[in-house]
Amino acid sequence: MKAQIGEARLAGNAAATRPLAIEARGLVKRFDGFTAVDGVELAVPEGAIYGILGPNGAGKTTTLRMLLGIIDPDAGYRRVLGAERPHDVARAIGYLPEERGLYPAMKAVEAIAFVGALRGLPLREGRRRARDLLEGHGLGYAADRQIRQLSKGMAQQVQILGTLVHRPRLVVLDEPFSGLDALNQGKLEKMIRGLADEGTTVIFSTHVIAHAERLCDEVAIIAGGKVPFAGPVDVARDRIPAQVRLETRASTGPWLAALPEGARQEGRFWHFALPDTGVEPLLRTLIEGDAGILSLSIERAGLHDAFVAIAGEAAARALEAGAGDEEMR
Repeated sequence: MKAQIGEARLAGNAAATRPLAIEARGLVKRFDGFTAVDGVELAVPEGAIYGILGPNGAGKTTTLRMLLGIIDPDAGYRRVLGAERPHDVARAIGYLPEERGLYPAMKAVEAIAFVGALRGLPLREGRRRARDLLEGHGLGYAADRQIRQLSKGMAQQVQILGTLVHRPRLVVLDEPFSGLDALNQGKLEKMIRGLADEGTTVIFSTHVIAHAERLCDEVAIIAGGKVPFAGPVDVARDRIPAQVRLETRASTGPWLAALPEGARQEGRFWHFALPDTGVEPLLRTLIEGDAGILSLSIERAGLHDAFVAIAGEAAARALEAGAGDEEMR
């Protein structure tokens, strides 16, 4: 495990040279004899967008709660923003829990200011920032509406803004896209990128691969309470060789012997894994052998394929089932 994490962090990724916002080693948590988290190891660079990707029940929420000091691990080590006690840096952290909830009678601006006050922000300043945030995210018209008067999506956006109002150095979001429609998911993705551009570290959990693939510098894949991979997204994808799709004018010739072992033909197309030597030597042989190249494309594996290879088919099916349930809501 430690070797995998070290290899991933050093594999040509600039983030590996940054100080760590979060470091966790060997985190374990048991509930009534059930091991919910079993030896989780994470290294989240400052300023990164970091995803914890796994199916429902994999241990994502428990891991985040241990990192934040909401619950203590039964074993293991954690350091958050340089502190071994997460509560010592609580005012520098913004946290959106999986369980959403705001006081329904509160006005949106007051709800945001209240959440900021819990992190030490004076209410007067919180109200001023709340109005600025609401205006900046197209919700200025809702500032003085009660939470009960807002749609579910709008109320969730208000809670997210409350997570940010005190300008934290670290933002932790537990399933932040759950319950949002496609438009508001896009807005949240833009917001997360903006935070990272400003130097804020963002760590979020999700069971939807697309969000992690679009946003994350690094991911931790979690299944059954374990983390079989943690590191750059590109390193995860490179676990599976890129695939070549080749179309030739000629159907026979000496160039056929140059195709890698395992190459298969489907109609006019050949499909095979990209050789370790790269595509250039193969191209030279194809050209010299008069194969008549009509088309050639190289497709890298997606994060979904990497997840299947790393976590297994059962975890991938559970992940897809959770994403399907979300789409039906």
